[in-house]
Amino acid sequence: MAMQVLAGKSHPTFSELVGKHLGRASTDLPGISSSRFSNGETNVVIERSVRDADVFIIQTASEPVNDMLMELIIAINACKIASARRITAVLPCFPYARQDKKDRSRAPITAKVVANMLESAGCHHVITMDLHASQIQGFFNIPVDNLFAETAMIDYIKQTMSLDDVVIVSPDVGGARRAAIMADKLRVDLALIHKERKVANQVSRMILVGSVADKRAIIVDDIADTCGTLALAASVCIEHGARSCSALVTHAFLSGGAIGRITDSSLDTLVVANTLPLSEAAKHCPKIRSLDVSPIIAEAIRRTHNSES
Repeated sequence: MAMQVLAGKSHPTFSELVGKHLGRASTDLPGISSSRFSNGETNVVIERSVRDADVFIIQTASEPVNDMLMELIIAINACKIASARRITAVLPCFPYARQDKKDRSRAPITAKVVANMLESAGCHHVITMDLHASQIQGFFNIPVDNLFAETAMIDYIKQTMSLDDVVIVSPDVGGARRAAIMADKLRVDLALIHKERKVANQVSRMILVGSVADKRAIIVDDIADTCGTLALAASVCIEHGARSCSALVTHAFLSGGAIGRITDSSLDTLVVANTLPLSEAAKHCPKIRSLDVSPIIAEAIRRTHNSES
């Protein structure tokens, strides 16, 4: 069964990197040609034959998210009715992952809706990275491989700084497990920040649990959106005696005034995985650095195709 790797429009640079790790030149990486009708409908054309092929479609949750998701759904169905033997959706950043539970009356569980859409379109397998909530895997009736960027992050920390005075910090309780795993693997201390809210979506104060005094604090999280939490967490660490503060984040949405908040914050650097494309403003921000996680995705694709663990 031949392998076909298709690249959507969401993040061409990342798709090319994955292709290179799989030993394919960018010219050998067939794409998904998409266009818009005058009324806004998406038209998708698969540029090569996928008959009896093992198809991997790379598409991430970049802006505009709804258009990228719809392009993926149509591409999966196009491959299905073109007689592809197996179709794997490769989603470095899973769309709508933050809407994973019903936390108030009449709230949707949109991550489950996305799972249903992928399956109904004809998807046989999903490869993604750092799901916001691991229970999203249970929304599917097909295999889901949730990869982790922590390996690349740990390597980055080891290569760029001494571990003698490092402390890993979780900016909220929800990310405590991720931070604890990294701290254990690095054999360094762990600290946790507890957020108190008097009004919904507004943090009234942040309480630090653990010591960061005279240490280099590294905040780890899965998503950087408006970056308000990251900026506040960095301030708390510096106020409690940290010598410096940096952050490692997997998915960098960086929406709204995020770039300005990062620039004005106490953070020395914000290292983000390249699961999402950076805007021009983010690329020119001296505090923001990109961490390549395409080798992890490429290896998962290779092992899936070869039926390896």
